[in-house]
Amino acid sequence: MSINWLAFLPTVLLISLIPGASQLLGLRNALRHGATPAAAGLASRLTAFGLLIALVAAGFGAAVAASATALETIKWVGVVYLAWLGVTSLWQARRGGGATEFGAPRPVPSGWRPVVTGEFLVALTNPKALLLFAALLPQFTGGQADRAPLQLGLLGLAYLVIEGLVGLLYILAGRRLRGGGISARVQRRVDAGSGVLFLGLSGLLAAEDVA
Repeated sequence: MSINWLAFLPTVLLISLIPGASQLLGLRNALRHGATPAAAGLASRLTAFGLLIALVAAGFGAAVAASATALETIKWVGVVYLAWLGVTSLWQARRGGGATEFGAPRPVPSGWRPVVTGEFLVALTNPKALLLFAALLPQFTGGQADRAPLQLGLLGLAYLVIEGLVGLLYILAGRRLRGGGISARVQRRVDAGSGVLFLGLSGLLAAEDVA
């Protein structure tokens, strides 16, 4: 049997469109730092997802997903990092930094490293992403064991393409908002709202049983 593309593609599109930590971070990066650094962050996110998909295709994904200790470790790293993003966003809002009164936000401090590293870690430390790939992708293969790694690889590649396209839509939305000019007050509100959302996502992840 061949890959069930007709069922897979709309399912993945819906999953990618739902706002999550990664898409929110991409939007925020575009709004605060510009489209080009945000696109670099998106590339690092796709790299992290590619590593997880490679684990699934190689057969290691199921073993990790079945390990309560591994999932709990990944989960709490993700919880701490999302909380750190939330706290730093709220601190930036309190300081009022990152924007002039009627100008665009300042460039990324210290280059693109914070943006690229942030997106990579948020994607890699999300245990639900690994569980998603380990549980979702095999559902659309043809069921032939000898072809499973190749089919999982193709499905994973298709997922990355869709995730990348949707991520670009979020970045373009942030770029459009940024292009209209952002006052210091609006920038503070964006930072405060992002901080609250990141802390909320951190709390939800902490309360969720991923084992």
